Amino acid sequence: MKINIRLEEEKDYRRVEEITRSAFDYPDRIKRGQIGCPYEHWMVHELRQRDGIMALSFVAELENGTIIGHIICSNAVVKKENQVLPVLNFGPLSVLPEYQRQGVGKALVQAMIEQAKRLDYGAILFFGRPEYYPQFGFKEAVFYEISDSEGFNYPAFMAMELKEGYLKDIRGGKYFESDIYHDELNLKTVRAFDREFTNK
Repeated sequence: MKINIRLEEEKDYRRVEEITRSAFDYPDRIKRGQIGCPYEHWMVHELRQRDGIMALSFVAELENGTIIGHIICSNAVVKKENQVLPVLNFGPLSVLPEYQRQGVGKALVQAMIEQAKRLDYGAILFFGRPEYYPQFGFKEAVFYEISDSEGFNYPAFMAMELKEGYLKDIRGGKYFESDIYHDELNLKTVRAFDREFTNK
């Protein structure tokens, strides 16, 4: 399967949101009563207006131009006492279910990392699947002695330096991502946005 990775354009916005909704719309989430609808598509929508970095928002498309995947980055920081170090966060990473496990997500992550290096970013920190992301060079954030905003470490909290030694002077710091990743608790807003999409 041949795919093309390119920057997201405004004309792609709704298609990307539909893909993201589909990628995360798992029935078990509803059964667990987490939200009643996925919120990742709302996060993508909001990130474009807030902390998202459009120079690091990519789509994956088939040869016929059909978009099947997306990745977006946002601004984040590591704080230690009076130090504030800018870093990247990424996610959501979305691939249509029928195209998952075919290298689409991998191609999107690699394109994002390469572009982030070209744009002179120093490091990426995020929360994701610890069995998947080490292949790209990510390590548990505890390796760099960085914790989440509440001071915790766990395998899903990962980091990667894009510049060697970028995180060495912020060891002992705490990671703070965009507020958007905590707004999922605003169920009324998320559900209102979700009603704009066709129910499955």
